[in-house]
Amino acid sequence: QVQLVESGGGLVQAGGSLRLSCAASGLTFSSMTMGWFRQAPGKEREFVAAIGWRGASTNYADSVKGRFAISRDNDKNTVSLQMNSLKPEDTAIYSCAAHANYNWNYWGQGTQVTVSS
Repeated sequence: QVQLVESGGGLVQAGGSLRLSCAASGLTFSSMTMGWFRQAPGKEREFVAAIGWRGASTNYADSVKGRFAISRDNDKNTVSLQMNSLKPEDTAIYSCAAHANYNWNYWGQGTQVTVSS
């Protein structure tokens, strides 16, 4: 079955950095667009970043442009999110997702990122 497992979350001070990783199995990873989403307490889940199957195309939410970078390794079936210059408003549960059949159909459990001021 499809599994997406995130890691790398934690507590960091404002201005710091974290790198999230997502290990995928049970899907044709190298042919799928992958993405990161986040959900803060009391808020709806929101898009953070996405990367095309070859890694040549990326897309970011305006709120993270210039601070976050998404990348992938198709040999290792992993997608990562480098987060720099973190702000307290970046605090959320971050989940990776795989795009299939015209939708984000596969989701990980998420990893908590907390940014203290």
